[in-house]
Amino acid sequence: MPSYKNHPLKIYNSLSGEKETFTPIHEGNIGMYVCGPTVYSNVHLGNVRTFMSFDVIYRYLIHIGYKVRYVRNITDAGHLTDDGDVENDRFVKQSKLEKLEPMEIVQKYSVDFHKVLDAFNFLPPTIEPTATGHIIEQIELTQKLISLGFAYESNGSVYFDVLAYNEKGLNYGELSNRNIDELFANTRDLDGQSEKKNPQDFALWKSASPAHIMRWNSPWGDGFPGWHLECTAMSTKYLGETFDIHGGGMDLKFPHHECEIAQGKACNGTAPVNYWMHTNMLTMNGLRMSKSTGNYILPMELLTGNNTFFEKQFEPNIVRFCFLQAHYRSVLDISNDAMVASEKGCNRLLESHKLIASLKASTTSTLDIASWRQSCYDAMDDDFNSPILIAQLFEGARFINLVNDGKETLTADDIQLLETTISSFLFDVLGINNEASSSGVALISEKLKGTVEMLIQMRNTARANKDFAMSDQIRDQLIALGIQLKDGKDGTSFSVQ
Repeated sequence: MPSYKNHPLKIYNSLSGEKETFTPIHEGNIGMYVCGPTVYSNVHLGNVRTFMSFDVIYRYLIHIGYKVRYVRNITDAGHLTDDGDVENDRFVKQSKLEKLEPMEIVQKYSVDFHKVLDAFNFLPPTIEPTATGHIIEQIELTQKLISLGFAYESNGSVYFDVLAYNEKGLNYGELSNRNIDELFANTRDLDGQSEKKNPQDFALWKSASPAHIMRWNSPWGDGFPGWHLECTAMSTKYLGETFDIHGGGMDLKFPHHECEIAQGKACNGTAPVNYWMHTNMLTMNGLRMSKSTGNYILPMELLTGNNTFFEKQFEPNIVRFCFLQAHYRSVLDISNDAMVASEKGCNRLLESHKLIASLKASTTSTLDIASWRQSCYDAMDDDFNSPILIAQLFEGARFINLVNDGKETLTADDIQLLETTISSFLFDVLGINNEASSSGVALISEKLKGTVEMLIQMRNTARANKDFAMSDQIRDQLIALGIQLKDGKDGTSFSVQ
């Protein structure tokens, strides 16, 4: 079994802008907090990329012997797009749009979130707390910040006083490298923000309007928590006033994580986190993913093939493999060509792994398996460099083929070491699912594929003969079975729903 004592980790700390040697607060134990989803809509692929990165980090830390308490929250209240207008609460807006109660919205999209992550073979976090489950803690933190002079009440709302924070020798903007004077100079007052002392002040608690459904009683009247406070409340409750790792997408660096640092320092007089980690963006076909431009796809649309961007459906293993071929701090671009190449690469590794069982042992080894194994660990010890690890796994696949072809030899012990290393990194660390039937999505078998293609030919014949009743019947019965036909200029294709 590997030991963390033999694997000195280097982690890129967003706060310092440098790779740093990782030293946990408590030897052998790690506290890690990752900002989870805001469950007002379907989880998007960018979220999946972020959570997958931390899933691999979690897996590797466990693999090298750490005991990890992994906390990933669910934001189910108080996510304001603008502190000055309670109508910009995302849950309120989506509730009106779908004509559902806000907690129906929360339930609907929480289920979707877990369904998607299960499909991609994620390990569950140790604790998955919700904002609504920690209202009391958020009220207590707000009261403490007021008593310490870092917050003030205004018309039933409470705001964090950024200027007062900096006047006490602290540094709002340290994570995102923003200068407080420039922040104030470049910010104008917005309508609805007159109750703030300063435009940069952010909401800890917002007064609820009479029509606002999500509301709780507080010392300042009925209201709801601001977005930033929940993470401070939950991370400190489960991980302590200072913990090891805090992660999230780079889009959260400012203002969300900046506000968390300010809240933590103001409340407890100490930095809340030792290592800040941020994942980079996900793009598609070289462009930013955006609903407004149409360059957008949901995770399940990618897995089922029900989209216009990819030539077919791709198994979760393939998507996962594609994502992990880019370092978590690099921009990741997905495309049809990238996915097809990932399918070939992932299948090559899986086939090579199966071939190990048939390798014949020799009395000597002509390949240095121990050194190769160390290179796999070196990759992950260097800021969790999954693309370098994957390159090393392909090197291991090359070893397997050389031995199988009789061009190199390995002892029985080295064959076992090769198998154990590939299994550990491919399945346990990278999270590739080794069970073909447990991908989480109903993927079509080769025999069923042939049957559907035969029915498509029958439908095409019926259409050519203008027997549209038969054509429609074939299409409708396939839809009832969860098989969607898609007619195009190159013929008819299908996908499993």
